[in-house]
Order: sequence, then C-alpha cells, then structure tokens
Amino acid sequence: MPKGYWVSAYRTISDPAKLAAYNKLAGPAVEAGGGRILARGSRVVAHDAGIAERTVLIEFDSFEQAVAAHESAAYQEALVALSDGVERDFRIVEGID
Repeated sequence: MPKGYWVSAYRTISDPAKLAAYNKLAGPAVEAGGGRILARGSRVVAHDAGIAERTVLIEFDSFEQAVAAHESAAYQEALVALSDGVERDFRIVEGID
C-alpha cells in the first residue's frame, strides 16, 4: 500500500506566536494520527517558482491515514490556533508503492 505524505511549504510567516501555538498542538495530533516527521524547517534550496522558506514533510503509512489525520479534531484545533499566522502551500500526496 502506498504511503501518504503531508508537504507544507511556508510562503510567509507573519505571526511566529501563532505558528508556535500551532506547533504545540500539531505535533501531538500528527503523532496520534500515525505521522512521522521526516523534515521540518531544515535547509531549503528553492527552484522555479519556489520560495526558500520553512518546509515540512510528514510520512504516514497510507494516503488514507494522512487524510484522516488532517481531518481529525486534534489537527483541526491546531489549524484554528494557526489561523492567519502563515501563508503556506499544504498538500497531501500519495507515494509510489
């Protein structure tokens, strides 16, 4: 079964306090949903239309698990805390089996 991935590329961080509040809630929500953080805020080289800002990559055992973790009440609470504190490109993608 193909794995699922969350890919978040932050375009701007306008409120670091909201990002910190989000991180405090999102970490446990991701872990509870079976996610494993593979990259977070590491060095980034951007090409084409990309922006070299914070990037996060999280792996799940399946695409369905990744979607369910995003829809969970715990992660939705983290999104409320994040609110308008950042502008990011967030995607859930299916891996190759």
